[in-house]
Amino acid sequence: MRLFIAIDLPLELKKTLVKLRRDLPGARWVPTAQIHLTLAFLGEVEEARVEQLRAELARIHRPPFPLTLTGMGCFPSWQQPRVLWVGLLSQPQLLALVAAVQNALRACDLPQDERPFSAHITLARLKRPVGREVAEFLAQPLPDPLPSLPVREFILFQSRLTPHGAEHLPLSSFSLTPG
Repeated sequence: MRLFIAIDLPLELKKTLVKLRRDLPGARWVPTAQIHLTLAFLGEVEEARVEQLRAELARIHRPPFPLTLTGMGCFPSWQQPRVLWVGLLSQPQLLALVAAVQNALRACDLPQDERPFSAHITLARLKRPVGREVAEFLAQPLPDPLPSLPVREFILFQSRLTPHGAEHLPLSSFSLTPG
């Protein structure tokens, strides 16, 4: 099973982010329903290990917290953009949740991404760099006011590849609880 762990976004925020879209040559926009904040991408995981992973993720006890969107950017660089994203303030509560998820993955002996965590929401992937258009896209201001992003849970998703693109299926959700 191809898995990832993420925070789903409220529909209102997803709709707001969709309004940022522009006509960019070669851009594949993330479908509205699939816009999320990835905490960890696991890739292929044997089905027999999923229950252990669920048990480890259920042991995570963190309080709910809000997130703040900070602006737009791209990966890997402004000169060769391949991914367009909206950034999030790397708040201590988010970083603590990411660390707890990483600890759960280690407890299950699952491989982890070697790149440091970057708090972002992917909006589009680009097939080829389109310099001026991307610069204009990234220069636009975020809508004001932005809906808040209250984080009350995180979700273990399966990503099923189909001829029409990936489908994200929630397998388990894990509530964040005060205290």
